[in-house]
Amino acid sequence: MMKRREFIGRGAHGAAGLVLGSALAPLLAAADQRRFKIGACQWSLRKDGPECFEVAKEIGLDGVQVNMGTEANDMSLRQAAVQQAYRDAAKRSGLEIASLALAELNNVPLKNDPRAAAWLSDSLGVAKELNLRLVMIAAFAKGDLLGDQPGIDHTVELLKQIAPKAEQANIILGLENYLSAADNLEIIRRVGSRAVQVYYDVGNSTDKGRDIYQEIRQLKGQVCEFHAKDADSMLGQGRIDFHKVRQAMEAIDYRGWIHLEAAAPHALVPDYQAQCKFLKEVFN
Repeated sequence: MMKRREFIGRGAHGAAGLVLGSALAPLLAAADQRRFKIGACQWSLRKDGPECFEVAKEIGLDGVQVNMGTEANDMSLRQAAVQQAYRDAAKRSGLEIASLALAELNNVPLKNDPRAAAWLSDSLGVAKELNLRLVMIAAFAKGDLLGDQPGIDHTVELLKQIAPKAEQANIILGLENYLSAADNLEIIRRVGSRAVQVYYDVGNSTDKGRDIYQEIRQLKGQVCEFHAKDADSMLGQGRIDFHKVRQAMEAIDYRGWIHLEAAAPHALVPDYQAQCKFLKEVFN
């Protein structure tokens, strides 16, 4: 039989192992079991096609936010063959297609171009085919809504038309723009649909001098996903305290994707590997 001292020693060692394992469990858990998943925007990976998943796997990401296409390729993800190519690429890599983005609305604005409204309507079908629950609506550059009340009003009217279809399809329309949290909440109030939420970019809002830690809390229940960037800095080396970002996310009970859209001042893959590691250490 085991001596009493040896028994106690083994028991203490085992208990310490259990504590350590418990502490590491969130970081080591499979992606679908973690509170946060770390991905990247397709355009940030600098690949226009399904090969973006190869780069994402090399970096160590959980998935990719894919772009529906461009005006030049006629929004290519509307094609069944292209959709299948993305499914196959995601499966080969073992990664997820996280969400769908309409980045081209920065060049063909929803606020004043009928083509953009048609693309947004079509995006619901694309999202359904890819088994996605989120379409991000970009509004920067030519589509910027900041200080453009007529543009905001027209966007609200379009969303009123499309949001009921999104509700039926169980798809969220995520608004990403330079507006304040209060202004986005006003758009949501005016549209009056649970299908419209805010796609929050901590870098964009910091650029506009907003208190992102307070804004995230202000948007409780209305944030569908996050972009992570900090101007030209590597994450953790610039203006934004991502530990405080996590605290704000915890305060609103957010669970979901955080997508890298960050700068890569040296080289894409090693820089994104470092920033992916940083986010996983902070958020998991």
